[in-house]
Amino acid sequence: MTNVLRTPPSNLTYLTSQPVLPVAAQMAISVAVLVTKWSARKRSRRALAELSPEQLRDIGVTAKEAHIEASLPFWKP
Repeated sequence: MTNVLRTPPSNLTYLTSQPVLPVAAQMAISVAVLVTKWSARKRSRRALAELSPEQLRDIGVTAKEAHIEASLPFWKP
């Protein structure tokens, strides 16, 4: 299970309102975006692997295509 913390909208509003961010803040944001993308890929691929043949057919994906995608590591787009 993934632990998730909700980011208060006020924090995001503050960051986007700043004309310039310190380098450390920019790096932290980049890392947060990367980890979030990795987490989403992992969840999506796990869910894809659990779909039934009927569900795969509904979304136009073959079992082989689903297996290939679900087998990719989280860091590969």
